Amino acid sequence: MSARKPLRQGEVLESMYSMIALVFILVACVELCDAATVVDVYRLIQYDISGVPFGSRLASLNHHAASLHFAPGADVSRAVLMIPVREMNITFVREFITQGRPLGGLLFLLPQMFNFNNGDGDGIRSNFQVHDKEMMKTVLVELEQILIHAKIPYPVYFAFENDNINAVLADVKRNDAIGQPATATTGGYKLVVAAPEPRRIASPVITNIQGWLQGLKADGDPSQLPTIAVVASYDTFGSAPALSVGSDSNGSGIVALLEIARLFSLLYLNPRTRGRYNLLFGLTSGGPYNYNGTHKWLRSFDQRLRESIDYAVCLNSIGSWDRNLWIHVSKPAENVYIKQIFEGFSNVAEELGLEVGLKHKKINISNPRVAWEHEQFSRLRITAATLSELSVAPELLENTGGLSDGRL
Repeated sequence: MSARKPLRQGEVLESMYSMIALVFILVACVELCDAATVVDVYRLIQYDISGVPFGSRLASLNHHAASLHFAPGADVSRAVLMIPVREMNITFVREFITQGRPLGGLLFLLPQMFNFNNGDGDGIRSNFQVHDKEMMKTVLVELEQILIHAKIPYPVYFAFENDNINAVLADVKRNDAIGQPATATTGGYKLVVAAPEPRRIASPVITNIQGWLQGLKADGDPSQLPTIAVVASYDTFGSAPALSVGSDSNGSGIVALLEIARLFSLLYLNPRTRGRYNLLFGLTSGGPYNYNGTHKWLRSFDQRLRESIDYAVCLNSIGSWDRNLWIHVSKPAENVYIKQIFEGFSNVAEELGLEVGLKHKKINISNPRVAWEHEQFSRLRITAATLSELSVAPELLENTGGLSDGRL
């Protein structure tokens, strides 16, 4: 499948990194546009992989609104379908997109429970049963995979439900149900986004952040101290970049890394509690794209530093409420450092009532796909492991901080 080809630098489009919510104008055209409502919307990502285009290829929009209640055989080539996610038929959406049916645009309405900017999030979440939330998350994950792996020739946007947009949708549904869809002559609601067409980014910037704690050498010891690296990737990838916060997929690893760095920095201030290891902390970019940032970061090291690393621990998706974690490795379990990592985590997990499992998967150097961050270390013959709640490696652009990964 073309969506599984490796990402090449310079092929990501500007809209992919844009964190600006466009202004979506709902214009009531019943009486010569005598009313308007402004709503924040978020555009579907647009990107290329190895020259193959994916995502929404248009940004500007100026069409009448329609609902899923349009009559069979109706011409919706110049209409924007407003689809509440809570009412969405995922099979219909998949078939509509994969069959390439003509459409003016799509507007997906997200429940407020997924709005991480909402200050009253707890009150909104309380209206949903846990089962309903999990079902909706599952639907969102499936929807995102459909959207990001398709080339869509019309604009696609996301917005959060509120009283204004719900009132608009109710009117549109009512008109569609009685066979009076909005047109230039009959009136109705027109959805307008005035946005420039996106430009390709010639050379995306990859920024890695690192910290260092110097270990304590014994007096008269001329040898270089060994190093332990703790690493997490901070980039996200989702169908709407501005909504891809990645609270679990990478945010949990970042929080854990920063807390580990804080605690050890306090210990290393005092020579009596300073360890015999140097500690290297790394926040890397490009995680969704085969951990490209980790690749560049490791190759920027002095050879002596690389050779001093006894092992690296990479943190990925560790914020789950489940009681199981997995240690993924590329070297055999008999490796002395792998045994040390596994035994250390297992002992602590037992005290906390958790279970830790070990999974070994050899890497294929000729395959450019990098499923786990530790594999970038393994390719340079550095022992490394990834700690994750995931029992199997995600596919490319999967589990990278999408719309449903917003739990704080």
